[in-house]
Amino acid sequence: MSETRADLALSYRKVWRLAGPIILSNISVPLVGAVDTAVVGHLPEAQYIGAVALGALIFSFLYWGFGFLRMGTTGFVAQAYGAGNWRELSDTLIRALLLAVALGLLTIAVGWPLIEFALHLLQSSAAVESLARDYAHIRIWSAPAVLCVYVFTGVFFGLHNMRAAFVLQLVLNISNMLLDLLFVLGFGWGVEGVALASLIAEYLAMLVGFYLLRYQIKNALRSFSRARLLERAALAKLFQANSNIFIRTLCLLFAFSYFTAKGAQQGEVILAANAILLHLQSIMAYGLDGFATAAEALAGSAYGAGKRRVFRRAVLLTSIWAAIFALLIGLVYLLLGEVIIGLFTNIDAVAASALQFLPWMVAAPIISIWSFQLDGIFIGVSHTREMRNAMIVSLVAYLALLQWTIPAFGNHGLFLGLMCFMLIRALSLLFYFPGIEASIRADDYDNTD
Repeated sequence: MSETRADLALSYRKVWRLAGPIILSNISVPLVGAVDTAVVGHLPEAQYIGAVALGALIFSFLYWGFGFLRMGTTGFVAQAYGAGNWRELSDTLIRALLLAVALGLLTIAVGWPLIEFALHLLQSSAAVESLARDYAHIRIWSAPAVLCVYVFTGVFFGLHNMRAAFVLQLVLNISNMLLDLLFVLGFGWGVEGVALASLIAEYLAMLVGFYLLRYQIKNALRSFSRARLLERAALAKLFQANSNIFIRTLCLLFAFSYFTAKGAQQGEVILAANAILLHLQSIMAYGLDGFATAAEALAGSAYGAGKRRVFRRAVLLTSIWAAIFALLIGLVYLLLGEVIIGLFTNIDAVAASALQFLPWMVAAPIISIWSFQLDGIFIGVSHTREMRNAMIVSLVAYLALLQWTIPAFGNHGLFLGLMCFMLIRALSLLFYFPGIEASIRADDYDNTD
């Protein structure tokens, strides 16, 4: 069926209305890590940068491993929203919040031995390990707050309420950055100040999230039904989706952890340089994730409503804009990369090393964008089993490839392996993509908005 130019214009505007606030708020997320690195990067030794990098890496496992609370919630809420099933939407909210609080308390209970185990695996120098331990023993207490914020963000994305998600992330990240500057540069608290700033900001964001969702939570509690909440089929669906995303996220985190660990084995200067470049990768990923999030919301709602044509349009338009944005980010890194690295550190050896490997970050947006977009689509339609399988295949290929590239090319080989990992992720997800379209009923092909 043909579409009018007005329909296409409206769709483009809708993509940007969803993606724009998320791009702005997402970019502030890695900027927190960038400020963490920058404030300690101007302390006298490279070990402070390495300590914050390793400490943050530990919480990539402890917190980002529970990213299914955001992604799974987005998928279920978006589909319920598209289908107009408000009762299911309320039940999803309550289930997710209860799960977040329970997992947060469990993380605190078992966090300390996990921190020691993680430090043992990462095998850094004694000085870096000691500082990273101080950081981690403070950050562990923020677990319930972080996981609740994941749920709030997932609900906002699923409801297409990107402005609320934008406000939540800004509160979290701006307060974190300001407290960073106060505690480290103002009070001289070093690595402990960085951790305390994150802890306070995360609980502040949790309180703001409860406030922004106060009406939805009140309505959900008013219609609360224990029997419905514990319905076997709903819990099985929730468990299956979340467990698949959990495995997928652990594989992704292991890939980046392995990257950091291999960098650490090459010395503190390479570790610090790679940490700076991974911040550029993170800034790029969070920026492009705005379009992946738009794909989650739009594709998920179209999938829930059974609208194949709208689903295809959402995939196409979000991907076009994502590709354009990826090219722009690569151009910025090409032209301003040396200046950006200088903002992170004034240690000459670290800056020179980071500059040597900067071309990989110029290429990264063009290579990575396709896996980000496909991730968003698969999350929105809750095809999590395929995501899990694709990630496992990609991780195995990545680890095998590094056994050749690192001995052959050193740190360049490490970055080559990372880029291949991103490409393999996209190709493996693309293999499963036709099955998503096929699962939308063909007789709904001509449904319109």
